[in-house]
Amino acid sequence: MNYQILLSTFKEKFEQEANRLFFAPGRINLIGEHTDYNGGNCFPCSITLGTYGLARKRTDDLIRMYSLNFPDIGIVEFTLDDLSYHKEHDWANYPKGMIRFIKEAGYPIDSGMDVIYCGDIPNRAGLSSSASIEMVTGVMIEGLFEFTMNRLDMVKLGKKVENDFIGVNSGIMDQFAIGMGKKGFGILLDSLTLEYAYAPIDLSNHSILIMNTNKSRELADSKYNERRSECKSALLQLQDAIIIQSLGEMTEEEFEAAKHVIKDETVRRRAKHAVYENRRTLSALDALKNGDLKTFGELMNQSHISLRDDYEVTGIELDTLVETAWKQKGLIGARMTGAGFGGCAIAVVEKEEVDNFIHAVRSTYQQQIGYQATIYAASIGDGAKEVALDEISIK
Repeated sequence: MNYQILLSTFKEKFEQEANRLFFAPGRINLIGEHTDYNGGNCFPCSITLGTYGLARKRTDDLIRMYSLNFPDIGIVEFTLDDLSYHKEHDWANYPKGMIRFIKEAGYPIDSGMDVIYCGDIPNRAGLSSSASIEMVTGVMIEGLFEFTMNRLDMVKLGKKVENDFIGVNSGIMDQFAIGMGKKGFGILLDSLTLEYAYAPIDLSNHSILIMNTNKSRELADSKYNERRSECKSALLQLQDAIIIQSLGEMTEEEFEAAKHVIKDETVRRRAKHAVYENRRTLSALDALKNGDLKTFGELMNQSHISLRDDYEVTGIELDTLVETAWKQKGLIGARMTGAGFGGCAIAVVEKEEVDNFIHAVRSTYQQQIGYQATIYAASIGDGAKEVALDEISIK
């Protein structure tokens, strides 16, 4: 991050110096995809890429926001008295919704603020830039107005912004991973109970590579809601035969014994993915605890196959990346991550093979798809936090 550009842009746009800096990461999900809204487990971690928020309180109730990622939109202005959704405010609706719900929860937001946002998460890459904006806004409001908010409550408000303010019927995994992340650890999250456990991830000899298809994800939201509806239909049919609250409660054996009550074959495959993926996630945690990266990698591969064949959320771009990755020397495992239909895949690769891996996957993807994929290493970092301005290196 070029902090000097961030600081100088703030002074240029708002004619004063900023005095507080905050950061929220993006996230990847190592395994456990499309399980969080099915009452299952997922295994995300926060990464060192994310969203920065540079801010200063005002003495009036005006809120001014500017994003270096969307400069053409310019400064978005609104007041504390009007925190309603406005389509023309575009990206700024995410932080606006966060401010609104924190205020409605009774926290003391008694003045406006000037804020500049800048993210180094590629837009629409499926690394959860929207949740990153929500959570950086949450820690920013907490810091600027000097109150302490239970982090899980903040995570829940981020999800509320997506569901009730923006209108995306998403689960809680993104905000949870970003708000609760811990350097060097993944988080096993039970999405039904919100119980969680940190699991150390020792990748001293390996790298996590993010492979961005660079494909626009127009289908993702509509297909996401369609998959949720299909899983809900499966659950309702299963509940006629067995007592369960969610698909995530079932073992593979229980599902196989009861699946005949799901009449539609496509809906049955959607439910199968949700059940089997949940159990894969628990097995993956055990493998990591035992230092068994080989088994962990095999479970990643099985996850992608299920997402491709049973859940049908991959597409030619993600499949090309992952299936090419499977053929490379030094690979531990690879799978799509996020909602699908574009976005990113991840791969765990032996460090000494990273350069050869990147070259081979990029070359094959270019040949088969017709444009380039972007591949870069990611580190597992901390969750949302304030960054001391006097500690940053000005470059």
